[in-house]
Amino acid sequence: MSDGASSRMLLARRVLAARRGWRALLGLLWLAVSYLALTPDPPPQIDTGWDKANHILAFASLAGAAMLAFSPARSKPAVIAALLVVYGILIEVLQSFVPGRTADAADVVADAVGIALGLLAAWWLLHAIAAPGKQLEPDPN
Repeated sequence: MSDGASSRMLLARRVLAARRGWRALLGLLWLAVSYLALTPDPPPQIDTGWDKANHILAFASLAGAAMLAFSPARSKPAVIAALLVVYGILIEVLQSFVPGRTADAADVVADAVGIALGLLAAWWLLHAIAAPGKQLEPDPN
């Protein structure tokens, strides 16, 4: 086996091992976001001070972790984005039943911005790892 092939095999093993960690992180993030979104009085220490920034950070984290948690064949950005937007809408609907909370369509827009940023960050990370030293260029397809 050539040095290049063995390096790729080692990288592949590391990526697979790391995916387990990303999946665990994704589960923890999902639980944390669900709790914070649906509790009547979330802890103020976790608040950025601007509700929309909270949404952007939460959904960027979820989207990035989701992209990194699964193989490229399974982590289709459009599917991840659609599922997370549905999750964001579901949170808003459920918040309308939580005392002291209200549903806000602007929150779903902030969620979508976070999703886009998280997917972009994960895409960049995956491409930077796959091709160290190469310039990232947009995929022509």
